[in-house]
Amino acid sequence: MSKKIVVIGGGLGGLSSAIRLAADGHQVTVLEKNERAGGKLNMRSGKGYSFDTGPSILTMPWVLEQLFASVGRRLEDYMTLVRVEPQWRTFFEDGVTLDITSDLPQLLKQFEQISPADAAGFLSYLQYSQNMYLLNTKSFYNRSLSGLSDLRRFHSMKELLSMDPLRTMHQTTNRFLKDTHIRQLFDFFIMYIGSSPYAAPAVLSQLIYVQMGLGIYYVEGGMYQIAEAMLKLLGELGVEVRTSSPVAQVQTLGRSATGVILEDGSFVDADLIVSNLEVIPAHHSILQQHPKAAERAKDLSKYVPTVSGLVLLLGVDNVYEGLLHHNFFFSQDPDREFSDIFVEGKATSDPTVYVGVSSKSDPSQAPHGKENLFVLTHVPPLKPGESFASQKETYRDIVLSKLERMGLTDLRQHIEFEYTFIPDDIQHLYGSNGGSIYGVVTDRKLNGGFKIPSKSDLLDNLYFVGGSTHPGGGVPMVTLSGQLTADLIKEQLDRAEKSVM
Repeated sequence: MSKKIVVIGGGLGGLSSAIRLAADGHQVTVLEKNERAGGKLNMRSGKGYSFDTGPSILTMPWVLEQLFASVGRRLEDYMTLVRVEPQWRTFFEDGVTLDITSDLPQLLKQFEQISPADAAGFLSYLQYSQNMYLLNTKSFYNRSLSGLSDLRRFHSMKELLSMDPLRTMHQTTNRFLKDTHIRQLFDFFIMYIGSSPYAAPAVLSQLIYVQMGLGIYYVEGGMYQIAEAMLKLLGELGVEVRTSSPVAQVQTLGRSATGVILEDGSFVDADLIVSNLEVIPAHHSILQQHPKAAERAKDLSKYVPTVSGLVLLLGVDNVYEGLLHHNFFFSQDPDREFSDIFVEGKATSDPTVYVGVSSKSDPSQAPHGKENLFVLTHVPPLKPGESFASQKETYRDIVLSKLERMGLTDLRQHIEFEYTFIPDDIQHLYGSNGGSIYGVVTDRKLNGGFKIPSKSDLLDNLYFVGGSTHPGGGVPMVTLSGQLTADLIKEQLDRAEKSVM
């Protein structure tokens, strides 16, 4: 039976769920508060430079292929993916550099020059990582999981034990690798989902295989083309996407949502609602009128926000030959860096800095002879009532000084365009918890590595998608969350219909 469905928020989780729900025959309307859909996947330009303001690395393209195939479309008819090789260039303060590549003989040759023992150890690590990935294809990537009880439905006890539940990702890295440089760079893969290797479960070591085995990609014309492609497909499916339409409140009656009230006072009725707003902020905003919303938000406190970030979009009148498309400038002391951010809750004095230069792969993104630098440094999420504004200039200087010291000579003198995002901006623009970039942390002790369940405990016809729900943050994961939640909705609607017959 066709339902009238409202999707609150046009991030990739919301858009992908809308695609699948429309394909199931429902009447779907997407309400996005900003002037452009896409959520954190967005863009900005100026003085001939173009920047992706959010995700810059695409992994697991099969998630997008699966989404488009589910409605009878071919992904390649909507966007062009370009495989990026080498994948990363990594820089260390002592002068060591490594190019991370899926060309294993070339990678191992580099390892042998630094640590011969790690050349053999890495092959075992990669096999371990692949096994973790394959185990998760039975559950994590094809079902909306709410906790350990769900996981047990799809795995034998032997398989569950094979996931190394008693180890962290950092402990696993140390099992296979010896050199501090190589350990540090592979530990850092967990920052794809904004968590700490010292707390994330060992099963997340699969991220090594996700990148090394499946590859990383760039979307020709900029990463925002992913959102553009989804919006084009939604138009073909007859879905209305209304931008500049902020939702103020979910209207309820008993255990049912009846629709939403927009900030302009207008009402949109619905049989079912999907919220792309992070779950905890949703309980403090659009659900705050519900008598049990505050209590439920408190119950969810173990799902703490991931890191936020200081983002510098820099248009420079120079070409830095030493940079690749993706570059990481590592901290000297990773133990201190992760402790500062995740334990002490403070911006570390020596951060790891990511620099993405999409013009290396796509010259259209910057004027000739110039480059567009996307600079990201992770910082803790904001606490209630906190602001990063007072640290903005100081931390900018720390980041730029580090880059100049490690090879980007006279960077400040070459900047001719600059735009900055701080955690306050991310929180304001996207409603994320404390300016979180990736949703909620994956923490073995806090939440068992699980995310917030997609189905609301307060309302029978309210569901959530996005980085705070299964399977988590990042382009493929939030896109998959929309698909898996749509599958969950279909199952429950089918079950309800059968019970009536």
